Amino acid sequence: MAALRVQRLLLHPWAKPGVFALSLAPFVALLHGAVTNTLGANPAEALIRGTGEWTLRFLCLVLAVTPLRQALALPAVARLRRMLGLFAFFYGCLHAACYAWLDMGLDLALILPDIAKRNFILVGTAALLLMLPLALTSFNRAIRALGPTRWQALHRAVYVVALLALLHFFWMRAGKNDFAEVAVYATVIAALLAWRLWWRWRAGVSG
Repeated sequence: MAALRVQRLLLHPWAKPGVFALSLAPFVALLHGAVTNTLGANPAEALIRGTGEWTLRFLCLVLAVTPLRQALALPAVARLRRMLGLFAFFYGCLHAACYAWLDMGLDLALILPDIAKRNFILVGTAALLLMLPLALTSFNRAIRALGPTRWQALHRAVYVVALLALLHFFWMRAGKNDFAEVAVYATVIAALLAWRLWWRWRAGVSG
């Protein structure tokens, strides 16, 4: 009965606008903090860190859609995957923009050598570049143009993106010897990927 209620809630006309508003709320909070100067002693670091962490959180949400759909029998949750993926890309772009602007002053002569020199920035850049074709092909017209099989194969790159984003976060925190949050994200991502492997193994055995 509970699953049925959740399913109906997910199919409600206001479900998508509600999720959109909730997904945009972190951006509004960060923007408000920047405008009102309430982000602490280092606003630039707060913006870079905040947008980066929200990128990782949305990637976790994207990976959670299939396990939730399968484990809780909630097919309607899949209709939110596209929006969550686009928000992951949105926050990833904000993260990169904050780094390029607030850390590097939008100076390409500084940005490009910095990307090549620092592994965690190189990996983060690779993750964002991999997200670009996923965002550009997240619409129905792209699915029809590519065909379902090729489209699904392309969008499996989200697994690589999530692992690269996690590695980016790990290397960033390694400089400060702070791994507590990294462990949380690593556990979540590992569990979500393990579920997929287990589900495929189960389907193969039962088939």
